[in-house]
Amino acid sequence: MLKRIVAALGSIFLAACAGGGSGDPQVVMETSAGDITIELYPENAPVTVANFLRYVDAGAYDGAHFYRTTRPGNDPMISVIQGGLWAPWKEGMDETFEPPFPAIEHETTETSGLTHEAGVISMARSEPGTASSEFFINAGDNPSLDFGGERNPDGQGFAAFGRVVSGMDAVQKIHEAQTETGEGFLGQIIAEPVTIKTVRRKK
Repeated sequence: MLKRIVAALGSIFLAACAGGGSGDPQVVMETSAGDITIELYPENAPVTVANFLRYVDAGAYDGAHFYRTTRPGNDPMISVIQGGLWAPWKEGMDETFEPPFPAIEHETTETSGLTHEAGVISMARSEPGTASSEFFINAGDNPSLDFGGERNPDGQGFAAFGRVVSGMDAVQKIHEAQTETGEGFLGQIIAEPVTIKTVRRKK
């Protein structure tokens, strides 16, 4: 009897492995720099994941851009690429951007258990509770973006909600893109923004 139970459990384990493991949703982001597959973690950051998928399902990111890259030469603190619906290279940095959907509640890394390691996707924001359509992918480890980190005076960090599982070569390509000349944010704007052709659910 015991042998049959062990054999049955073994079969279940093998079937689970063959099925691909995690049931977390994935999206494929097709960009002019290559495809990026991102796994999302709704159990850790349910509000943020639901918000991101709302934009995906609405097709809102189709034709969007990665428009910002930060690295030691233009920002000694963090290493990320930022994208979304905003177009600062056309609209200017001082214009008011209006996203199609309302801003969401801020989910900190303290509550989600996710941290800003290389490959992790997170929401851009100004004040806590202002995140909407803009996101960034960490090109390196950025602990200053976690809860209690030094990036923002409020100490609340940013809302991480998933991780790149394929396509970090595309992330690095975008990260190394040529930027505009200038100080501060201007010097972080990608000279030829990378087109996000489409973002769709993979599973």
